[in-house]
Amino acid sequence: MSNKKLALGDYGVARGAYEAGVKSASAYPGTPSTEITEFISRYPEIASEWSVNEKVALEVAAGASVGGARAIAAMKHVGLNVAADPLFTLSYTGVGGGLVIAVADDPGMFSSQNEQDTRFYGRSAHVPVLEPADTQECKDFTIFAFELSEKYDTPVILRLTTRVAHSQSFLVEGPRLERNEKPYVKDVPKYVMMPGFAKGRHVAVERRMAKLGGDANGFDINREEIRGDALGVICSGAVYRYVREALPDASVYKLGMVYPLPMRELKEFAGKVKELLVCEELEPFIEEQLKAAGIACKGKELFSRQGELSVGLIKRALDQSLPVPHSETGLPQRPPVLCPGCPHRSVFHILKKLKLTVFGDIGCYTLGALPPLEAMDTTLCMGASIGMAAGFEKARGRDAARKSVAVIGDSTFIHSGITGLVNAVYNGLNTTIIIMDNATTGMTGHQNHPATGTRIDGSPANVLKIEEVARACGAARVTVVNAYELAAVERALVSELEQDGVSVIVTRAPCVLLEKKTAKHRVDNRLCRYCRLCLKFGCPAIRTDERGGIEGAPTAAIDEGLCTGCGVCAEFCKFKAIGRRD
Repeated sequence: MSNKKLALGDYGVARGAYEAGVKSASAYPGTPSTEITEFISRYPEIASEWSVNEKVALEVAAGASVGGARAIAAMKHVGLNVAADPLFTLSYTGVGGGLVIAVADDPGMFSSQNEQDTRFYGRSAHVPVLEPADTQECKDFTIFAFELSEKYDTPVILRLTTRVAHSQSFLVEGPRLERNEKPYVKDVPKYVMMPGFAKGRHVAVERRMAKLGGDANGFDINREEIRGDALGVICSGAVYRYVREALPDASVYKLGMVYPLPMRELKEFAGKVKELLVCEELEPFIEEQLKAAGIACKGKELFSRQGELSVGLIKRALDQSLPVPHSETGLPQRPPVLCPGCPHRSVFHILKKLKLTVFGDIGCYTLGALPPLEAMDTTLCMGASIGMAAGFEKARGRDAARKSVAVIGDSTFIHSGITGLVNAVYNGLNTTIIIMDNATTGMTGHQNHPATGTRIDGSPANVLKIEEVARACGAARVTVVNAYELAAVERALVSELEQDGVSVIVTRAPCVLLEKKTAKHRVDNRLCRYCRLCLKFGCPAIRTDERGGIEGAPTAAIDEGLCTGCGVCAEFCKFKAIGRRD
């Protein structure tokens, strides 16, 4: 049987962790990195977990490393912001067992609130950064990253992008390296970062990076491909594949380590070509370092700092007579929508009806900002909704607080919303917080969290009760309502907005994709007056039937293939035209 298989780049990282003998894997879900830990969890040899946030995930990995085991923490690029606090000091402490941080960037913002370049984190924290280009390299670079980590006493960042993480290519699987954990030895000057010890460790970090920068010139993951002397291209990751297709006759220096750069080899490569081009997505990270080293090159004067590169964009950068790539000409937009029957939709319907200012958060419910609901005013980062609502009250007074709410999901509340709640209570504010509990981490594919009662491997866990946490944090009032009951949601909101102090409303109903309902609803064309109120609700299952009514008049209609039977549309149909199908 062949051990060659077609797989995602995320699987390649997971397989590399397995073959490298990893014992601990921790993560918080975040597209496009989520599948790394989901794949790892299939290996019983690795203790895997969904951590409550990325900071905790990296701290768990750090503890496992101090204990002598190899450990990996996975997250998306904005998750590294949350984990930055331990990251910078981990650079000082170094490691026991190898420690790898797999970070997936998202050029083009397919599922993210910003375009962020993780390579700068490596440079700022003095941590080496590797960047694979396909699934085989994802596996091989992961294994190499652990070797590098232990040899140079440093955490290592493995940087993926969406195209590498979620594209499939072939890899060859190998056996697992069974290794004994390194013995734990108490070493206070190495692991206790108080100022006196940290000063010495900073010197060690600088020595380490200087050695790494020199040794990188001999690493096999960096390679030179000479095809002629007219044009040379320096690139890495997915961009290498675009370059090879767009410029088949160009010489290429493919970087596997993007920080620190193998500067001696890059200077030698530059001397072999008449023109040097740097192709990289997002920021001119490589380009600026080359120019600072006195190496003449072109880069961002030809390419944008926004979005992904492509074969077409690279070709056109060198030949403006070529047509603009089809993907850049403005294809029809298909904005995302909440699923039919989503419990969040009814809540946003009421928020819009009451004309409230809504401070939102990261999750499926972010889609409540889009038409036709248009019921969300801000989205900044995980957990920001509560703090922003509190700040809004400080800026505009108590009357503004009576007309504004913070909206946050169950997983996000546990991730980083609890501290915002504690802060609002502590500072005597009057914030109304809606925790939209759909019993899962929905947007990233239904991962478990502490309030679901199930771990990553499906085993039972203690159930964190969100309403009890809210009370323990000091909320003056905590109300739990069924998210589908429009009247109950509205009553709770109207009541709490008039009260003083911090109040929490938990709108509870499981994600509609977790419970497959067989009940459907239909429109009685004899009763429908085509007032279009149900269409304004924004459910994808509700549409117009141009000639469905009496004498061919238009009516509303429900697509039974999409309907999930939630029944909310029936609640606000004034003419009782919507009901359960017999």
